Amino acid sequence: MKKNILFIGGSYGIGLASAKLLASENNLFIASRTKESLDEINCTHLKFDASKDDVKNLELPETIDGLVYFPGSINLKPFKMLSPEAFEEEMNLNFFSLVRVVHSLLPRLKKSEQASLVFFSTVAVKVGMPFHTSIAAAKGAIEGFAKSLAAEYAPSFRVNVIAPSLTNTKLSEKLLSNEAKVEKMGERHPLKRVGEPEDIANVVQFLLSEKSTWVTGQVMGIDGGLSTLNVN
Repeated sequence: MKKNILFIGGSYGIGLASAKLLASENNLFIASRTKESLDEINCTHLKFDASKDDVKNLELPETIDGLVYFPGSINLKPFKMLSPEAFEEEMNLNFFSLVRVVHSLLPRLKKSEQASLVFFSTVAVKVGMPFHTSIAAAKGAIEGFAKSLAAEYAPSFRVNVIAPSLTNTKLSEKLLSNEAKVEKMGERHPLKRVGEPEDIANVVQFLLSEKSTWVTGQVMGIDGGLSTLNVN
């Protein structure tokens, strides 16, 4: 029996790669601002802006078996150049919009036999990195929220977090704008390359599948070894 999977965001990058893996075997709903990349994906697209729209207004099935929240940002600046308002913007998109979505979907998630929720953090929460104060703060909030949510709602549903390092997507195009930058960034990782959307999408697929039914409350570092290995 097909599962009802809802992506918040996901029309490009890691979301699109995940959709390609999941669309054929699930009833996939993608709620995002754009759909131009989804024409060849077997999914239902719903116009949605996580920063301002209410998920309650979407036409969704009564039962949601899987939820993935993709919206995020990369705002890398020295702390002295970040206003308090910049921190608020990061928190609103990355964290508070996520909270609103999950809160609104609780009744549908609880109707599933065991729903799986997947959120995104960053390697910069575990490994302190300069110029990451605002994004690390917002993603750190997600990690704490996810663990507490997983504890509160076990075994009704599972909650896990993926914490990637730099991945070759539209969001990071300024950091990877030429081959020299790609090579330089790749050298920072023990596996000597930056991530590709498919590297992360494979883990999304796993966490939504029956193969991960004993996995919850985890922050999974899919980061080329950057967060745990020192090989230099």
